[in-house]
Amino acid sequence: MQYSATLSLSQSAAASTIPKSNYTVNHSLPFSPSKPINLRFCGLRREAFLGFSSLSRSQPPQSKIRSDKINCPISASLSDNGSAPKSFDYDLVIIGAGVGGHGAALHAVEKGLKTAIIEGDVIGGTCVNRGCVPSKALLAVSGRMRDLQNEHHMKALGLQVAAAGYDRQGVADHANNLATKIRNNLTNSMKALGVDILTGVGSILGPHKVQYGKLDSPGNIVTAKDIIIATGSVPFVPKGIEVDGKTVITSDHALKLESVPDWIAIVGSGYIGLEFSDVYTALGSEVTFIEALDQLMPGFDPEIGKLAQRVLINPRKIDYHTGVFATKITPAKNGKPVTIELIDAKTKEPKDTLEVDAALIATGRAPFTDGLGLDSVHVERKRGFVPVDERMRVLDFKGDPVPHLYCIGDANGKMMLAHAASAQGISVVEQLTGRDHVLNHLSIPAACFTHPEISMVGLTEPQAREKAEKEGFEVSVAKTSFKANTKALAENEGEGIAKLIYRPDNGEILGVHIFGLHAADLIHEASNAIALGTRIQDIKLAVHAHPTLSEVIDELFKSAKVKAHASGPIVNEPVAV
Repeated sequence: MQYSATLSLSQSAAASTIPKSNYTVNHSLPFSPSKPINLRFCGLRREAFLGFSSLSRSQPPQSKIRSDKINCPISASLSDNGSAPKSFDYDLVIIGAGVGGHGAALHAVEKGLKTAIIEGDVIGGTCVNRGCVPSKALLAVSGRMRDLQNEHHMKALGLQVAAAGYDRQGVADHANNLATKIRNNLTNSMKALGVDILTGVGSILGPHKVQYGKLDSPGNIVTAKDIIIATGSVPFVPKGIEVDGKTVITSDHALKLESVPDWIAIVGSGYIGLEFSDVYTALGSEVTFIEALDQLMPGFDPEIGKLAQRVLINPRKIDYHTGVFATKITPAKNGKPVTIELIDAKTKEPKDTLEVDAALIATGRAPFTDGLGLDSVHVERKRGFVPVDERMRVLDFKGDPVPHLYCIGDANGKMMLAHAASAQGISVVEQLTGRDHVLNHLSIPAACFTHPEISMVGLTEPQAREKAEKEGFEVSVAKTSFKANTKALAENEGEGIAKLIYRPDNGEILGVHIFGLHAADLIHEASNAIALGTRIQDIKLAVHAHPTLSEVIDELFKSAKVKAHASGPIVNEPVAV
């Protein structure tokens, strides 16, 4: 499940202004290039690919790059997990063993850092145990059920299928077993590489010092040259909503699938709400969406959202209330149903009262950062989020970076996606081992695993046009349909479109949005193109196997009309949110 991808225009549309580097390269580098080298990949800043021939080799390093790490080995011994500096227990301690912390730990060991990871709950965090992983298991079931229940679809393929049914406990077990398997895989991967897994709740005692152990106990203390906070998030429950875990639930409870209610209200129509509506309706529930904004799916490109509503909501047993707040939700008790009191989002006047069998609160995620001991390093959280700069360095109350302290993933609120957390962690490790790196968040894709799927990367059309108006360039839009794709038609899945938002003057890709079969898999060609700075006029020349769904993206890029004839990567600096 993709949780609350919050990438606002104010953050995404303007790159952070960072002074140009005066970095120098000394003889400790393992190469001596004689000409500029293009190293623009994975959202690297311009400094990384201007060419090393222009950098002085006669002066000492003047940058904030960790020059003491440049000579570190590129791989760690499985037995000793690197060698920590004599003054610290570890090179790196990570607080939180979710997907972000796991990705950072593995990359750190690969880079030769002696690494420990602290986890007070279970390895894998939200994604593996209460999010992305088990939700995909439930959605796999809902997808199969939809196919089997769609008589017209089956007949079109020449298939005859008897009435489909399901075993609720069997479905729940499938989700739980998958989570257990992936959790064990993550644990074993860290153990195999020699990452020390420290069990307990972690908190910062001061610079370089971390305590871990049971709550309200002295605990153990370890020291580290650098510390990464990767504590993730928890479901956000607005005031006035009483969660009992049975009839009023969050996504944490819903993934256990302890029941399939006849009628369930879902508060929030973002990623979480949409995916659960797909699951519940496939299993026979009626769904009512409650959305505070004036339209459903407010975080999606408006054109994609309208098409998705026509396919994912209107034909199904789903109704909705928009422009309303659920100010009070009371669980079912004593034979009475769940009651939901609605008010107008603008006037705050009472609007309606609903009585349903269950309610799922899908109003987003809140950072899990309480008890981290941030006061000890003079850090003030903002709405619970840990403030960081574009390099994930934690900022103190004055806005200055706290030395050797970083925060990644949901805890910093930049982009609340599991793979974004992992990318941020890898970016931090790159910095710790001598390579300046700023992650381009506009190149990070997001997906909603409904049937069909929705995926996106970069800006929506309104965001792109607002940015164009401010910066003075033209925006064009290209589209292609799944109905023109041979593979989609062979699957009898021609519903869907792909949309490209771009600059016709230079071929820069501003955003790509896909709604259709396997959209989540198709988006990566576009996201990698944005990360690499690839121009449309160059990617048009790429060859795609026929017949495949990837030809949807091939035709999308080929349909774009670019005025410029120049080739090579876009040289604009990547945006760092």
